[in-house]
Amino acid sequence: MTQTLDTLPLGTRAIILNIDWHRLGEAEGRRLRELGLIEGADVEPLYRGSLFSRDPLAIRVGRMDVIVRHAHAAIIDVEVTL
Repeated sequence: MTQTLDTLPLGTRAIILNIDWHRLGEAEGRRLRELGLIEGADVEPLYRGSLFSRDPLAIRVGRMDVIVRHAHAAIIDVEVTL
């Protein structure tokens, strides 16, 4: 089942299917690529910023933990892996 990274339940592993690069500025896109957020990468949401906010979102990308904004996670399509 395809969904966006921001809606993926914490602790659920998935693979990145698509990123809507057109909705990002050049610098934002470069930053996400440098963090390993590219099509085909394994991701897992670890925790959210606070009880009342969904920002930021900590995710595991491969073997690295990174922090992304909720708005960025919302443009990343993922598919849950088993």
